Amino acid sequence: MYAIIVGGGKVGLNLTRELLGKGQEVTLIEQLRPRYLAIEEELEHVVQYGDATELWVLERAGIQRADLVIAVTGDDEDNILICQIAREKYLVERIIARVNNPRNRRYFELLGVEPAVSATDLILRLIEHEVPEYGLVHLLDLPGEQLEIIELEVGAGSPAAGSSVAAIAMPEGSLLISVLREDGGFVPRGDTLIEAGDQVMICLDPGLESRVTPLFNGSR
Repeated sequence: MYAIIVGGGKVGLNLTRELLGKGQEVTLIEQLRPRYLAIEEELEHVVQYGDATELWVLERAGIQRADLVIAVTGDDEDNILICQIAREKYLVERIIARVNNPRNRRYFELLGVEPAVSATDLILRLIEHEVPEYGLVHLLDLPGEQLEIIELEVGAGSPAAGSSVAAIAMPEGSLLISVLREDGGFVPRGDTLIEAGDQVMICLDPGLESRVTPLFNGSR
């Protein structure tokens, strides 16, 4: 795999180190000269100097043969533009963009720049996972595949508590794929009894959350 990473901050530099350590071919592009020079002392020819919103900089880095472009600069507009150029002009199949301000995520989505990764959103999901009062945790959204994966805690008064998996009236387009208890996690069978306090992971079609959630944390 040949990857181009744009942005030599902590995220971009650490990504570059990790990918190089896994034996991948990587070029890191940084437009701030002092930072570029500091990185060059460590990575030498792996890092290039320039503004990756300019086509000649991307072409010099070999974007024509890139398998993956990752834009992790501190500017959301630049990250969107770089990924759009990579996908639409150079037909790069895989792009990943960093979202610095979560309020800008909708612009990434509107322009089809996916996946877009927000550190703030990731931390919020961890908080949701650690604080049961949140009730539902979005673990993964796959808009291209039209799938979501959510995690729910089974409430003591819910329809699912004390019922077998087969007896839970799950809507079509949803599937209970794992159960986590104090003694560990497992993939349930149809005759598996769901207990209050279980953490269940569910794969579902988008838009089914409102029908699935009451089965596990709603009142009977």
